[in-house]
Amino acid sequence: MAGSDGLGWIDRLLGRDTRDEALPLYNAVVARARQPHWYVEGAVPDTLDGRFDTIAAVLSMVMLRLETEPAGAQPAVHLAERFVDDMDPQLRQIGIGDIVVGKQMGRMMAALGGRLGAYRDGLATGRLEEALVRNLYRGTAPAPAALAHVAAQLRAVHAAATATPVAQLEQGVLR
Repeated sequence: MAGSDGLGWIDRLLGRDTRDEALPLYNAVVARARQPHWYVEGAVPDTLDGRFDTIAAVLSMVMLRLETEPAGAQPAVHLAERFVDDMDPQLRQIGIGDIVVGKQMGRMMAALGGRLGAYRDGLATGRLEEALVRNLYRGTAPAPAALAHVAAQLRAVHAAATATPVAQLEQGVLR
């Protein structure tokens, strides 16, 4: 597979952009994260930060599934690259200049990495709600029903992704 040696930038330089392989799955993740129930029943703030946090939460559930088997390693890398490709122009569109975009992208990737760890631990220990309050709700707990809704929905995304073969996930199948 192109780019599996960790040198995906060479593939892009030569016109072979392997990140496109992640586009169907990334689009499915974003479509799932844009569903109104996150913001209505789940009380996630419908702001730029809230939308970012929701995409990061859904993306985390899928990436956590991909890390469970060797065949998921490269798709996970491509998915993270696609996330960066999506966020960069979003930052520019809201007026963040070229000089600051790189720093902001670094912060966003660090935030995604932190969320991956927090949600991995939360799923493993049965304490996903605590991780959600810290990360999705940025320290301010919503009503218990809203938190329960989001936790149940994210567990369902993770379970569905876990039940789906990697090849189908790569095709954008996210039940």
